Amino acid sequence: MENKKAIKLIDKILKNLDKTGINTDTLIEDIKELRTYALEAQIPLVVKVLRLTYEHIEATESFMIPMLDDEPIEEDGTVETNDEVSPVESLKYVIALMKNLNNKGNVSDLKEYRDLLNNY
Repeated sequence: MENKKAIKLIDKILKNLDKTGINTDTLIEDIKELRTYALEAQIPLVVKVLRLTYEHIEATESFMIPMLDDEPIEEDGTVETNDEVSPVESLKYVIALMKNLNNKGNVSDLKEYRDLLNNY
């Protein structure tokens, strides 16, 4: 995202995750606020991922989606995930992806997270 306020909010979310982990009270509000910036910028993929993310956190009190592996997509179409990474690290990765949407890899990873969240 290119909005300076959105970038500051992403940085704030990442810092708070480092400090307090997944503190659902402030985290969900911050993600909802970040979603409003994505709506203003008309970035449907980010809007959807953010909505699915905060709904997932509300339902599970955590972030149960494992971090994506760098390995290519399997022949059967499944995506390799890394189950050893903490929920905080995985969530930080998803949020950090939104800082640079000009990177095709970031957009691709966001699409994979969208699908993983939809299928959870």
